Amino acid sequence: MGVILFTPQARASTDTHQDTPKTGHHKISRDQTPRPPKAAEHITVLSHLNQERARLSPSLGAVSYTIGPQQIQTTPQGQNASFNQIMVRMPGVVLDSYGEVHVRGEHGGLTYSVNGVLLPEGLNGFGQELDTRIIQSVSLLTGTLPAQFGFRTAGIVDVTTKTGDTLKNNQLSLYGGSYNTFNPSIQLGGHKNKFEYFTTFSYNTNNIGIENPTDSFRPIHDVTKQKKTFAYLSWSIDDASRISLLTSASYANFELPNTEGLPPLYHLTGVDWNSPSIQSKLLNDQQSEQNYYAVLSYQRSTDKLNIQLSPYFRYGRIGYTPDPVRDLVFQGVAQKEVNDFTTGGTELDLSYDIAPHHTLRAGLIGHYTYERLDTDTQAFPTDSSGEQISDTPVRIIDNTSNWSVEAGAYVQDEWRINRKLTFNYGLRYDRFAASFGKQGQLSPRANLVWKPARSTTLHLGYARYFAPPTPQYIYSSTLARFENTTNAAANSINTPTRVETSHYIDAGIVQKIGDTVQITADAYSKWAHDLTDLGQFGRAVILAPFSYRKGRVYGAEFGSTWHKGSWSLFANFAYVKTSAKDINSAEYQFDQEDLQYIANHSIQLDHQGKYTSSAGISYTTHHHLAYADMLYGNGLRRGFANLEKQPAYAVFNAGYQYSFTQLPIVHAIKTRIDIINLFDHRYQIRDGSGVGIYQAQYGQRRGLFFSAVTDF
Repeated sequence: MGVILFTPQARASTDTHQDTPKTGHHKISRDQTPRPPKAAEHITVLSHLNQERARLSPSLGAVSYTIGPQQIQTTPQGQNASFNQIMVRMPGVVLDSYGEVHVRGEHGGLTYSVNGVLLPEGLNGFGQELDTRIIQSVSLLTGTLPAQFGFRTAGIVDVTTKTGDTLKNNQLSLYGGSYNTFNPSIQLGGHKNKFEYFTTFSYNTNNIGIENPTDSFRPIHDVTKQKKTFAYLSWSIDDASRISLLTSASYANFELPNTEGLPPLYHLTGVDWNSPSIQSKLLNDQQSEQNYYAVLSYQRSTDKLNIQLSPYFRYGRIGYTPDPVRDLVFQGVAQKEVNDFTTGGTELDLSYDIAPHHTLRAGLIGHYTYERLDTDTQAFPTDSSGEQISDTPVRIIDNTSNWSVEAGAYVQDEWRINRKLTFNYGLRYDRFAASFGKQGQLSPRANLVWKPARSTTLHLGYARYFAPPTPQYIYSSTLARFENTTNAAANSINTPTRVETSHYIDAGIVQKIGDTVQITADAYSKWAHDLTDLGQFGRAVILAPFSYRKGRVYGAEFGSTWHKGSWSLFANFAYVKTSAKDINSAEYQFDQEDLQYIANHSIQLDHQGKYTSSAGISYTTHHHLAYADMLYGNGLRRGFANLEKQPAYAVFNAGYQYSFTQLPIVHAIKTRIDIINLFDHRYQIRDGSGVGIYQAQYGQRRGLFFSAVTDF
């Protein structure tokens, strides 16, 4: 693993603003300086516009961790790694099952930004939000975010994609290995005059699409097939403005893995429990996921004014297909589900240098989401005690929908008091309206960044947050349909999920020692009302929101990097503690015993990774790349009311890459080997217990993977 660059905001808010010359190609023309060649002119214009776009939404006192292209290459599996593997090598990020990551003790709550444009929220499923191979660099902004960031505020995952300029050459990759993994991909990019493009296509199939529910080496019934494509297109209208288009499409199918030897529990007419076909290892449940989005952006940058307008659209769909006979015998219910989201909206951001030491930023964002859940369920009738009273299932069809509108507006001032001190303060107003409720809030934000020396940066901030739930409300009429069946809710209480509101403080320091060492330390605390959580309540992996009346999250992070010549080292450590009390929405998903206990006792959240750590070393030259790294986790909760925790684990990885250059037909060929879980450590992520936890999952056993990449 290479260096993780902990980027202090003071550089973005003071040094960059004062030192970056506002000279685009238009200034060269007015000065009648001879024009450079066309390609150089194109790169100069793009560089200028990219710098100005970054100034629309800098971190301004938020904590920022950045991983660049070299660090991605020295992550296990490199650009073929899943995106969550890049994320967990940042401080304060905890790995969970189903590819989830938790930042600073939050379940979800991440906003994804691609090339300066916020993406609308998608569905919670198995698939990764972003594909690692499209990334040039990625930053995680967390802590006390400035006013331009709202709604999902656990962290901003800010991605800069590859472009026609940064790609340099087209690229063909073949990747595969353990678990029948086969993952070919191609990247194409380039530019001509004012137009540039970058696009990638990939296909991935393997036999471990979802975490294994047992500690066996090979999971049962766990094949996945995934197709993804991404495109970035940009047209420079003139030296000060451009239009760009981001598009993405993905389709994935997952088999839900099985556990062997489970006993049948329900009698079904015409089915013999002793039949060879009635075995839990033969269950054939499957889930498909589709995600599509398009973002069109217009950007214009002049000497003082920068503006970007971005309309966007997104559609996502999760389809769950049951095994009709075996699901009824083993679970008492076979439910076909289709859950889809459609979102459309617009974002406007601008910055204006209103005075020599003041930059004003303002903006608007608003979108409309329509959610639909269609279910076709077979379940057995039951008596008042929940016991099966008939071998013949009843069929219940239920189709429901929700809508929501999220809108926000902000204004803030970046005041550069002097070369060492910057104060960013602002206000944001958010409004949430849905088919099940509405709320609004005015939220102040303030961050102070102080650089007492060139190598030292300190920050202190406060933020008020407003985080709406996803529009996935289940109506009481739906619960009533399933009364006296084996798919009945635990109870009939059904309070709609409210918006989470919170106060957040953060303080930290970044210290550089010479040109080789950087150390960062940060501490934070959050007090929340209607703290939002997510849970899986059924075999289909469609996570549903619920909330606690009040919650508290606090913790600290430490990170360090060292690099000299070809060598790089990094080490991160994080601590987080959570508490929550009184489930006050979607109560029908919980047994009365759980509700009563949590109403009277503060519990720890199931996704609390109390202690986490990552560390690594890498060696990189023109031809050679070698790395070794480690991930440590301790603290995910389990048991009744999350009163117990999962055992700690440590996983080690290693890899080597050799680059062949000066070849007659292609520019280069890179061959690579990665060993994941080097010592074949058997570790459990979840045991199937805990608040909102349904399925047991184990971490991946040892895997050996190979790749060959050619530039052409």
